[in-house]
Amino acid sequence: MSDPAVALKAVAQNVRAARLRAGLSLDELGRRAQVSKGALVALEKAQGNPNLATLVRLADALGISVSALMQGAPEARVRVVDADEVAPLWTGDGGGEARLVLTTSAPTPVEIWRWRLEPDEEYPSHPHQAGVVETLSVTSGRLVLVIDGTEHVVEAGRTATFDGDVPHAYRGAGERTCELIMTVQLPPGPAA
Repeated sequence: MSDPAVALKAVAQNVRAARLRAGLSLDELGRRAQVSKGALVALEKAQGNPNLATLVRLADALGISVSALMQGAPEARVRVVDADEVAPLWTGDGGGEARLVLTTSAPTPVEIWRWRLEPDEEYPSHPHQAGVVETLSVTSGRLVLVIDGTEHVVEAGRTATFDGDVPHAYRGAGERTCELIMTVQLPPGPAA
């Protein structure tokens, strides 16, 4: 979804629907996701501009994928997505970005992301819910993957996987732009 107003409306409807399905009050969802009640009220009214970290925390608290929060009406059986037409969910100070290209269907959805990190640009991620597995395939440049404080260098042509329920970060390394494809496998869940 490249139109920000349409995307925000979809997020608003999906957050509210998932919250009600889960039987959560605004206060309880806010507590679980570490998001203020005021921000949730605004979000459910399609106001504001939630960042990637907020969307991840809400999705984890609701037990669904980030893309489930963002998806509009169901599409055809085959989806072809041009990544350049998907708005970035994160942009770094150095020009890097992360785009959630699509998510496969339940029962165990997989999010597919395209990331670009400039040298020394870093995105820190909070731990996800138990059962989330991330896989990163570096297509160019070099990535430093920090898992629970330990650094792992992943060169172009290599792939790394890890359980996402610990603190982790992605950092561009070397002198070239780091590009990677990330998949995030979500645990099965009723609302995923």
